Amino acid sequence: MATTKFKGVDVELLGNEVNVGDKAPAVTVVNSDGLGDVVVGGATGKKQLIIVVPSLDTGVCATETRNFNKRASELDGVTTTIVSLDLPFAAGRFCSAEGIDKLTVTSDFRNKDFANAYGVLLGGSVLAGVTCRAIFAVNEEGVVTYKQIVPEITEEPNYDEAIAAVH
Repeated sequence: MATTKFKGVDVELLGNEVNVGDKAPAVTVVNSDGLGDVVVGGATGKKQLIIVVPSLDTGVCATETRNFNKRASELDGVTTTIVSLDLPFAAGRFCSAEGIDKLTVTSDFRNKDFANAYGVLLGGSVLAGVTCRAIFAVNEEGVVTYKQIVPEITEEPNYDEAIAAVH
């Protein structure tokens, strides 16, 4: 059973655990800009950086999203997507207010298909039902080449490792 921590307490991760070397499941999420469907994972012919955050309405998630937005210009030929369980309307307002314009910001609110397919759904804690903080790099053939489940949800990820994984 995979776990992460929230304020030092172990939290179980629910769903199908996806690891480096596995095929990245192709999952449909909702774009915060217009409510259209966006498919993440799978073989797309492009590298993908999939950034999973619990909620854009928290300081750490907002900082992480702003940092990846700044660094996205370094990622030529890479599709960079934020996935959260925030409603698309709230995510859209966040992007407008924060100038997030280099990332695709999506929501898994409909069925939590992404959270379950990638094993990043929090169980048994005060945050049960939202996602952990995680990053997946996927190559052109749809294989996971990098995975980071941030050990403590309240901390930022290793940005340099994540960016290096898709260079």
